[in-house]
Amino acid sequence: MGANELKQENLADEVSAAVAELQRRKALALGMGGEAKLARRKAAGLLNARERIDYFVDDGSYIETGMLGVSSVVPADRETTPADAKVAGFARVDGRPVGVVSNDFTVKGSSSSLTNMKKMGHVKRVATERGFPLVFFGESSGARMPDNMGSKGMGSLLGNDPQQYVRHRETPWASAILGQCYGSSAWYACLSDFTVMRKGSTLAVASPVLASLAIGQTVEPEELGGWKLHSEVTGLVDAVTDTDEEAIDLIKRFLSYLPSHNQESPPRVPVPEGSNEAAAKLPEIVPENRRRVYEVRKVINAIVDKDSFFELKPRFGRTAVTALARLDGRTVGIVANNPMGKAGAMDVPGCEKITRFLVMCDSFNIPIIMLVDTPGFVIGVEGERMKAPGKIMNFMTALQMCSVPKLSVIMRKSYGQAYLNMGGGRNSDDVVAWPTAEVSFMDPTYSVQVVTWGREVDEATQEQLRAEMERDSDVWGIAEMYAVQAVIEPQETRDYLVRMLEVHELRRTGGIGKHHMAAWPTTY
Repeated sequence: MGANELKQENLADEVSAAVAELQRRKALALGMGGEAKLARRKAAGLLNARERIDYFVDDGSYIETGMLGVSSVVPADRETTPADAKVAGFARVDGRPVGVVSNDFTVKGSSSSLTNMKKMGHVKRVATERGFPLVFFGESSGARMPDNMGSKGMGSLLGNDPQQYVRHRETPWASAILGQCYGSSAWYACLSDFTVMRKGSTLAVASPVLASLAIGQTVEPEELGGWKLHSEVTGLVDAVTDTDEEAIDLIKRFLSYLPSHNQESPPRVPVPEGSNEAAAKLPEIVPENRRRVYEVRKVINAIVDKDSFFELKPRFGRTAVTALARLDGRTVGIVANNPMGKAGAMDVPGCEKITRFLVMCDSFNIPIIMLVDTPGFVIGVEGERMKAPGKIMNFMTALQMCSVPKLSVIMRKSYGQAYLNMGGGRNSDDVVAWPTAEVSFMDPTYSVQVVTWGREVDEATQEQLRAEMERDSDVWGIAEMYAVQAVIEPQETRDYLVRMLEVHELRRTGGIGKHHMAAWPTTY
């Protein structure tokens, strides 16, 4: 054999060995934490990190980044940290591009370290700069120790990304809480526009073990950060499911209402057959008597396109309903007072819920429809202790900063400051009222009590005062002075809103708002 032939053979052997090494490393990454750990998850009915991505994305569209990444801090961990515990990459969902990060709990509890946070930073940066949504499948034990211990560990913490927790809402973010989520997986969930939580999961700053040590008493995971706490008390999650698959389905549905980035309008879809029929039932759904309650979700479903109602935070801030929906195929954001919760009087959780929703809609060019039936704000000692005046002003500020079209429908009551917060006083681009609308500084019954406070007034005088106040509250006065743009029958509401959305379309900017609140905090 000649020298050249020998050289070529040696080179071929080297290439073959390199290819074999590549295949070995790929197999290690795809094997995640090993067969035993994956089998236990399967037996528990839980998807693993890669199965979650496969379930979420269009077939054949996923391309991974950082598959060969491993721990770069502790040499002994190089062979036991496939993909460094976070699977990341790019794909398509319903034909549109997305960035996705799926935490692999079978590898060191998907703890955060230098390598895997660099991967996350890369996906986040590409998604933001190239204009597509970012999705997180959260399940993490928090920061990895000993990687992050000591001064060197802190010096390299999280890949040194100074913009890691900054959002200007250039693209939508969505998160699923699919197990225990501490540290960065909790932070990204709180930063997201939509967060869904599977029952049995935990979202908290740190683990129950660390929390128990910190306060000197045992803390249970459910108490620390379970689904009931975050769906009913904190409002940090928008929806709750029983399974991984249901959670992922909700993220896909959420993204279907939103644009890929803030410089385009939301996608428009065909209007389902039968969408114009339910509005005829509106006079039957809403009683004329303001003291009778009703389910405002029935009103919403009667107005919007059939089967398009997608509610956010249904268990939190029950005095109001916030939902994405479609009207004539267009994505709209619905804010509706809910008489089933405190007679529709808005409380602090309700204000927080509406404010966050308004910020999201304005950031992603989604017009806002406000359905009004409220006696005002809940007042009292508890509300003041929860900073009610500040929350009401946050709500008011967000509404006035919205640059997307805003349309308000006064169905029944609209009293006091709540009249302004729900779009009255030119805080909506168009305000329409039903003949049953009542607008005043406060409920006539209370107003009589206020003006007669401390005086002896007989019952006949009180009745006369109440009748006068109720008469002055009817819709005709406010219509005559053009403080509402029209009075319509309830069954005309859908057609009117469809037409007004066309009138107020942002033609000069191609449907794009000014995004004044792009950096507004996601929780407040």
